Amino acid sequence: MVVDVGELLGITDYFVIASAGNERLLGTVAEEVERRLKELHGRPPRRREGDRATGWMLLDYGDVVVHAFTVEQRAFYGLERLWSDAPRLPFTDAAASRRPAEVAPTS
Repeated sequence: MVVDVGELLGITDYFVIASAGNERLLGTVAEEVERRLKELHGRPPRRREGDRATGWMLLDYGDVVVHAFTVEQRAFYGLERLWSDAPRLPFTDAAASRRPAEVAPTS
């Protein structure tokens, strides 16, 4: 989920809120976001907080803050509820829509 908090918060423009099924996947999600933004845009995070064990990881890119949670922690923190007045932006994962064709069996 992408939430436009710029008008309401003033210190960042967008929150990206993601979740993973367990702590191991949470670490993978955060590592992949960090790797892709650095690879595609040359942007390392300004700050990184949390870890897998806490069930929450934050990557601060200044204008965008990525919040990655386990499913349980996402429900507990309820950022969608806290920022319910902020507009949601449509999000599509172009890479995910390509994956089925790329990993189709070759038999």
